[in-house]
Amino acid sequence: MRKPLIAANWKMYKTPSESTAFIDTFLPLVTNQQKTEIVLCPPMICLAASIAATKGTQVHIGAQTMDWHDNGAYTGETSPVMLNAIGVTHVLIGHSERRQYFNETDETVNLKLKSALAHNLVPIVCVGEHQAERESGRTNDVLKQQIAVGLKDIDPAAAAPLVIAYEPVWAIGTGLTATPQIADEAHQFIRSQIAEVLSPAVAASTRILYGGSVKPDNAGSLCCLDDIDGALVGGASLDPTSFAQIVINSAL
Repeated sequence: MRKPLIAANWKMYKTPSESTAFIDTFLPLVTNQQKTEIVLCPPMICLAASIAATKGTQVHIGAQTMDWHDNGAYTGETSPVMLNAIGVTHVLIGHSERRQYFNETDETVNLKLKSALAHNLVPIVCVGEHQAERESGRTNDVLKQQIAVGLKDIDPAAAAPLVIAYEPVWAIGTGLTATPQIADEAHQFIRSQIAEVLSPAVAASTRILYGGSVKPDNAGSLCCLDDIDGALVGGASLDPTSFAQIVINSAL
């Protein structure tokens, strides 16, 4: 059984005090959601406050990115060693906005993934196509490339923590959402590529999340599908009531 995972990506929103206020409101709303793994990914400056506010609960805290080096002269970067030191458990890798604005590539995704696994962080690796790529029939080609390079030389025996998030770029922050059929087809293809690059056993156990304008009213119809194991939520995760409802609806 693949445990459902619902992750919030707050992007560049919220201060430490706002993060704590969110968590104080959110926690009572999800007290009974013990069968779902819940992860909040606040900005770096809010990680410590969020970890303190969720201590002793079932809610985990993840970083939105990280460097693959343990340390060094990399001004402005955050290492996996630093994330471990404060109690971070998960990390987003290769989000489309990191690729678009900060020149991240499939090759740097691979370096970060290896580093995350080596430091016992749960990596949530983001993949997905642009609208022009989907319209030209290249969705599977794009996903195949991202998986092949992103998971290159990963030891299947060490890949158990791996999570993949399928985020069609055309559905992020646009209000557009992939239909359950489109999302399910993409997830099935991603799973087949994991089987090729790693192994069928790893593919069968790897959780694949859907991301892209997930809201309370569509979370249930997406997460009920066999190959969709949860969601990576952007804008709708900024409100505690909305995000709690997504967690609840995804488990129905």
